[in-house]
Amino acid sequence: MLHGELELSLMDLETSKAVTPKPAVTPAPAFPRAESNLTESAAASARRTRIKSEEAGVALNLGELWQYRELLYFLTLRDIKVRYKQTLMGVAWVIIQPLLTVLIFTLVFNRFVRLDTGSLPYPLFALSGLLLWLFFANAVTNSTNSLLSNANLITKVYFPRLFIPAASVAAGLVDLGVAFLLLIALCIYYGVALTLNLLLVPLFILLMALLALGVGLLSAALTVKYRDLRHALPFIIQLWMFASPVIYPASVVPEKWKWLLLINPVAGIIEGFRASLTGRSFDWLHLSVSAAITVTLLIFSVYVFRRFEDTFADVI
Repeated sequence: MLHGELELSLMDLETSKAVTPKPAVTPAPAFPRAESNLTESAAASARRTRIKSEEAGVALNLGELWQYRELLYFLTLRDIKVRYKQTLMGVAWVIIQPLLTVLIFTLVFNRFVRLDTGSLPYPLFALSGLLLWLFFANAVTNSTNSLLSNANLITKVYFPRLFIPAASVAAGLVDLGVAFLLLIALCIYYGVALTLNLLLVPLFILLMALLALGVGLLSAALTVKYRDLRHALPFIIQLWMFASPVIYPASVVPEKWKWLLLINPVAGIIEGFRASLTGRSFDWLHLSVSAAITVTLLIFSVYVFRRFEDTFADVI
C-alpha cells in the first residue's frame, strides 16, 4: 500500500515537470553595440575632409599651416645641413663672401670713383647694404628653385607646399645672423656711436625677410609652370641690385629718378637699416611705402601660390 502511494507521487512529480514550461531566455540588450556604432560614426565624421571646387575661391588654410608648424623647423634644419655638407670651410663662407665683396667695392668706389657716403666710412656703408642684399638675393634664388629640387617629396606625401620656399628663407636668416657678427666688428672698429635707432634693426630684417618670402613664393609657383624663369632670375636679381642703393648712396640718384627708389621696397629697407646703425634720421615716407609694398606683395604671392599648389604634383 505504501509502495503504491510512493509510485503515484513520483508519477505526479514527473508529470508536473513535463507540463511546467521552461522560462524564456531573453536576449541581452544591444546597447553596447549601438554605442560602438555611434562612436565609430562620430570618429568617421571627424575625419572627413571637405573638398571645395575652384569656383569657391582659394582657401588659405592658415590653421593647416599652424598644425604643420614643426615641419618648417625640420625643413629649415635640413636646408642648413645640406648647404654646408662636405664643405671645406663650412659656415665661414657666410663671412668670406660679403667680406671679399666689400673689399672689391671699396677699392673701386672708394679709391677710384670716390663716392661720398657722408660720415659713414665706405666699407661700413657697403657692408651694411650687402648683408641685407645678399640675404635677399640668396633667399629668393633658393626659394625659387626649392619646389623643383624637392619634386620627389612633393609627389609622394602631402604637406603644405608653402613651407618649402619658406624654409629656404628661414635658412638664409641663420646665415645673416652669422654674417651680422662681421658688421658688429666693423662698427666697433670705426667707433660708431650706439643710439636708440638700433632697436629698429630687427624690424628691417623682418621686412626684408617678408619681402624675400613674397618674391620667393611668387617666383617658385611660376617656375613650376614656366621653367624659363630659372634662367632669367639671375639677370633680374643683378639688375635689381644696381637699381637699389646697395653699393652707392641714394643721394647720387638724380631727382627725376628718385621715384624709382620710392617704389623699390629694397631701397627703403636698406636705407632704413643703415639709418638704424648710424643714428641718422629715417625717411618715414619711403619706409611706409616699402612696408606697404612688401605686405601687399606677400599677400598676393600667398594667394597665387595657393592657387597653383594643387597642380604642383602633376606638372613638376
